[in-house]
Amino acid sequence: MGLVQPTQNAYIERINGSFRRELLDAYLFRSLAHVRQLVDQWRHEYNTQRPHQALNFMTPLELKQAA
Repeated sequence: MGLVQPTQNAYIERINGSFRRELLDAYLFRSLAHVRQLVDQWRHEYNTQRPHQALNFMTPLELKQAA
């Protein structure tokens, strides 16, 4: 496992904050299965539907497909 570069820390903190605000702080979970379902939905939206400023307003999926 490699070390995190200083420039990567801002991206890590950004996703952690988004995840916390939009998922962990927004729901009362009924079960572990419920957590998994909501995390999968959030991750799918984050990677396929939401443009990211750091990616020149593309989704991670669009960036991957453009490479």
